[in-house]
Amino acid sequence: MNAPTPATNGNPARRKALLAVTALVAVAAIGYGLYWALVLNHYESTDNAYVQGHVVQITPQVGGTVVAIAADDTDHVKAGQSLVKLDPADARVALEQAEAQLAQTVREVRTLYANNATLQSQIALRDADLKRAQTDVARAEDDVARRRPLLASGAVGKEEFEHANAQLASARSVVAAAQSAIAAAREQLASNESLTAGTSVADHPNVQRAAARVREAYLALRRCELVAPVDGYVAKRSVQLGQRIQAGTPLMSVIALDRVWVEANFKENQLRNLRIGQPAELTADVYGTQVVFHGRITGLGVGTGAAFALLPAQNATGNWIKVVQRVPVRIELDAKELAAHPLRVGLSMDARVDVHDQGGAMLPAAANPADAAQTHVFDETNAAADAEVRRIVRVNGGAGK
Repeated sequence: MNAPTPATNGNPARRKALLAVTALVAVAAIGYGLYWALVLNHYESTDNAYVQGHVVQITPQVGGTVVAIAADDTDHVKAGQSLVKLDPADARVALEQAEAQLAQTVREVRTLYANNATLQSQIALRDADLKRAQTDVARAEDDVARRRPLLASGAVGKEEFEHANAQLASARSVVAAAQSAIAAAREQLASNESLTAGTSVADHPNVQRAAARVREAYLALRRCELVAPVDGYVAKRSVQLGQRIQAGTPLMSVIALDRVWVEANFKENQLRNLRIGQPAELTADVYGTQVVFHGRITGLGVGTGAAFALLPAQNATGNWIKVVQRVPVRIELDAKELAAHPLRVGLSMDARVDVHDQGGAMLPAAANPADAAQTHVFDETNAAADAEVRRIVRVNGGAGK
């Protein structure tokens, strides 16, 4: 029979090997524990991060037929640059009609102010007629007064006396008519002054109403040319030549790639250490680990993605399985690094946030005016519309009363 195999405990070499492996595992565990306590414990990482940016839709404010397209997908455009032109024929006709109406209204209002002077002259004329009629009444009263004592003595005939009385009555009728004419003229003046009091020709309500129509028609004409509200790159162009479009129809988008940011979706149990202002390092799949972007947290989302979903979860019904939620965290990128290595909207990113400093806030105290999005490319259009109104009013004599 074969000799029995020695027990494992009797093999010194194997025992030493097992001890060495155990020691190595223990050292590795201690090293990892120290690395986690000193390094990993001060960072929060996620690969659920994507590049976001302002996608500015180009939509017309008026309807029309497309007659020109000045930019295509991937083209870089400047703010105020023409992108699409619509047929302006109908808008131009409407503007001409509004301008003609404004010119006519200015002249009609000028007539109202001119009528004030005319009515005042009529009042002065009626006043002179009244004074002349009152003089005639006084003369007729004197004639009657002289003839009345002579009538008894027969020095003056009855017929002559009655004729003097008739002249007095006629003179008094003329005075009454003159007084009525003055009252009517004053009423006309008051009525006309109620249309012109407290304003000038340029500020008259009728002129302002006609001027508003001119501005509306002028803006409609200028809006036949769609311009880029911001600097950026054209994407998702869908408009075609000859297409009849309605107001609000999306034609293309302009994306400002120099103002993109990263939206990193951290798990809810990672949020306890995240604060506004903490630095972050990011890598993009498009560049690999050779390019490292640096940024900082500028905001933490106010709700999870599930809370804003089109069909939010109904956790109070049926069986329920807990799913760890994620909250979007906005990370602003370094502008110089972004210019050197451009990113596109929607690209995947890996984000790692240094959470050593937790002195920052979890919610911003107030909005940052520097982050507000605005454009001034339409200010010139509004100013030009006002200038056109002033020109028409000035040409038609509306500079003053």
